[in-house]
Amino acid sequence: MSLPPFQHLVDEHWRDVARLANGLVGPVHADDVAQQAWTRALAAYPRLTHARNLRSWLLTVTHRCAMDHHRAARRTTPHEDPAVLAEAPVVDPPTPPDDGLWARVAALPPRQRDAVVLRFVGDLDHRAVAAALGTSPGMSRRLVSDALAALRLDLTDPEDLR
Repeated sequence: MSLPPFQHLVDEHWRDVARLANGLVGPVHADDVAQQAWTRALAAYPRLTHARNLRSWLLTVTHRCAMDHHRAARRTTPHEDPAVLAEAPVVDPPTPPDDGLWARVAALPPRQRDAVVLRFVGDLDHRAVAAALGTSPGMSRRLVSDALAALRLDLTDPEDLR
């Protein structure tokens, strides 16, 4: 079994990896997560035993890098000296394309948010979403369904209709 050259994967799937990283960690850290995913994929590529669905494999690597990023962000502690923080420049975060929708997606429970992003931003089927999340396809369907139901409830909130 021969794998295609790694550059072929990069040329074919770089946009999908970047979109998924952006959906999972936001535009501020998306480039870092995507770069980490490509680095890990390159290191693991020679050990692959099959060439079936390499896109899904790349998106799974990207999802795991995003989860590592979230875990690392939780472990960071604030700086002890407030004077150092006062000297730091203030940078406004970039605004997402649809503030209302992405704010609601960000407010979902983490597993539902990951399932929705993998399904609709990553354009994966439920089997690939399940593989990325480490669940069954039925559970991935349930996570996506529950997330969409919660988003629909938010969108039909009476305060939104005013």
